[in-house]
Amino acid sequence: MDGATGRGIPLVEFETVNRLRFITDSAGRIAFSEPGFMGREVFFSVRSHGYEFPKDGFGFRGVRLVTKPGDRAEIKLKRLNIAERLYRITGEGLYRDSVLLGKKPPIAEPLLNAEVVGQDSVQPWPYRGKIYWFWGDTSRLRYPLGLFRTSGATSEPPGKGGLDPSAGVDLRYFAGKDGFSRAMIELANPEGVVWIDGVCAVPDAAGRERLVCHFSRRKGLADELEQGIGLYNDERELFEPQRQLLLSEKWRFPHGHPVRVEEGGAAWIYTGHPALCVRVPASLDAVLDPARYEAWTGKEWSKGGEPDPKISLSDAESGQAVKIHGGSVRWNGHRKRWILIGLEEGGKSSFLGEVWYAEAVSPTGPWKKGRKVVTHDRYSFYNPCHHDFFDGEGGKLIYFEGTYAETFSGNPVATPRYDYNQVMYRLDLDDPRLRMPEE
Repeated sequence: MDGATGRGIPLVEFETVNRLRFITDSAGRIAFSEPGFMGREVFFSVRSHGYEFPKDGFGFRGVRLVTKPGDRAEIKLKRLNIAERLYRITGEGLYRDSVLLGKKPPIAEPLLNAEVVGQDSVQPWPYRGKIYWFWGDTSRLRYPLGLFRTSGATSEPPGKGGLDPSAGVDLRYFAGKDGFSRAMIELANPEGVVWIDGVCAVPDAAGRERLVCHFSRRKGLADELEQGIGLYNDERELFEPQRQLLLSEKWRFPHGHPVRVEEGGAAWIYTGHPALCVRVPASLDAVLDPARYEAWTGKEWSKGGEPDPKISLSDAESGQAVKIHGGSVRWNGHRKRWILIGLEEGGKSSFLGEVWYAEAVSPTGPWKKGRKVVTHDRYSFYNPCHHDFFDGEGGKLIYFEGTYAETFSGNPVATPRYDYNQVMYRLDLDDPRLRMPEE
């Protein structure tokens, strides 16, 4: 449990002296049943990313419990992170221990949904009354090779049939006849993996809302084979290629986590990775036309210039530079500022696991000082995305998720169930630790 809020903490590891490891589910529960240990005093080491349990006289962080059938123990941890870890969104066994204990989970599919056991990097957008979610590579239960052509699901918005985001997200996957999450984009060439990004909705010539994305067919992380802009077919419920792009085209398409911006009486889609350094009029015709895109050069918008994707951020306390690798930028009505949820590259605790918060008066920045809100110990938490459609109390509470994975971390031990899945955090923007020095 979070010692300050009393809420259960997911992803807390308990380990016995002989290296048996148990990990809390999304409700913060562990159902313990080891025949050789019952009725005995057992020492459990306690650790969790961004949380802390006090040391004993010998320097061990842990607790001794007598494990009796039917008994329960509550263990309170101190949260070091400014952001609060809420639950795992994807994968198997989200509420496994809660189910074993006879507790009622908040979501409809608490154990296994569409045979998905792992999902990489989310792309969300509210569209036609639902929230659409798309992910990259998806792991399946029945074989090591899973889905490599984008998976998808929908959920109902909060207050309109959906859960409050503090409780969870009820995902309804697009699944194939075998019950497994199916491909969400159709390309003629079957070679390689297909990733999408830049998902956003814009009106077509008739004023109908249409969902678009940028797609990239790749041989691997480095070798791109094909790219273009996809258009969602609502009848077939998948993306279809609508505009092919040259492989030499590097920025005239929606990418990263776009946002709609009203400016000067016109609507724009701002996009970029990590900075919002590209914009295009918010219409289907414009999004499909590379000539309509403009680059933020650092001083002005230009059709002929090159975008400046850099974010010059420094730690508000130490003044040290923070290299931002990716993230999202959203308007916040509570702070009356644009806010960045950004991933640090080359952090001390983890190479791609430290998440920062910053504010600016413009969607293009400048981003000056930031505060670290999430840390991971030798574990990645990449491609974080702030879900502004979940903002609560006028924007005082914000929600963001990222991919929790041992990839790029150097950690030889992957966390069972949690690894290669999406984890949700909540951040209270009134937390005094978020105040910047000039405030």
